[in-house]
Amino acid sequence: MRSPIVTIAISVAVAACTRAPLNSEDTSATPRPGSNATASASQQSDWAAIEKLEQQAKGITKASGCSSSSDCRAAAVGSRACGGPRYYVTYCARSTDSAALYSKLDEVAAAEKAYNAKYQLVSTCEFRMPPTVESEGGVCTAK
Repeated sequence: MRSPIVTIAISVAVAACTRAPLNSEDTSATPRPGSNATASASQQSDWAAIEKLEQQAKGITKASGCSSSSDCRAAAVGSRACGGPRYYVTYCARSTDSAALYSKLDEVAAAEKAYNAKYQLVSTCEFRMPPTVESEGGVCTAK
């Protein structure tokens, strides 16, 4: 029979070695404020500003208007801490103001790069390739 002290010691040791399970948000390239309970209000506010810029960039994109796949494009969005984009947005070059889009995407990348440096974030270092894009029924889609 074990003494109560040994049982308590074993319980404490087991509890100390147990790790919380990862959720799907934990695998993102750039941690999102709000997914971490300790994220500061300032960090959340800074990320919200990046998301606002990102939504403005998406608002410039038009996926429709391309009868040929050769007019479809994929543009890099964001700047992961280890470099490279977080993802790509698909658009039709014939119906999208590409200069305005890339100007806004440059703002997103610069803001995210500053955010990553400010909060000393890290990410995985795999290179994310742009998707293959094609026109289906006049709408550009990623494959």
